[in-house]
Amino acid sequence: MQKAKKNKSLSLGKKTSYNYNSPNKNILEKFANPHADIDYLVRFSTPEFTSICPITGQPDFANLVIDYIPAKEMVESKSLKLYLVSYRNHGAFHENCTLQIAKDIIATIKPKWLRIQGFWFPRGGIPIDVFYQTSEMPKGVFCAPTSLNLKNREHF
Repeated sequence: MQKAKKNKSLSLGKKTSYNYNSPNKNILEKFANPHADIDYLVRFSTPEFTSICPITGQPDFANLVIDYIPAKEMVESKSLKLYLVSYRNHGAFHENCTLQIAKDIIATIKPKWLRIQGFWFPRGGIPIDVFYQTSEMPKGVFCAPTSLNLKNREHF
């Protein structure tokens, strides 16, 4: 087992200050992929993602599922949490939030492959689900299916 290198620039283990209204890809931090010699999938599920409707000012809620195959670098999970929290009071449509998150992760770590699934809770009786992936998933990589309980929009 490889010993993790200490990266003094990471926010992990440091006091956290929260930014709730200004998403910025510079919040995202990365670290070297310790297994860059093989392809494997990393999944982040965020069942409590929130943003604000830019028209009504009402809160929007989503379950985001982010899958990626890392290349040389990986997203540090605490920084991803802080980045996602920065959307809390940010006014943007579902499509914009979902796709901007994908673009920012891609710009930060340049993964071999990425998919984001945005399962947005209904507003006005209609859920808007947004899906994006960079390309076909490379062959030979295992990806557990994404299951969704549509009644309460929970991922399991």
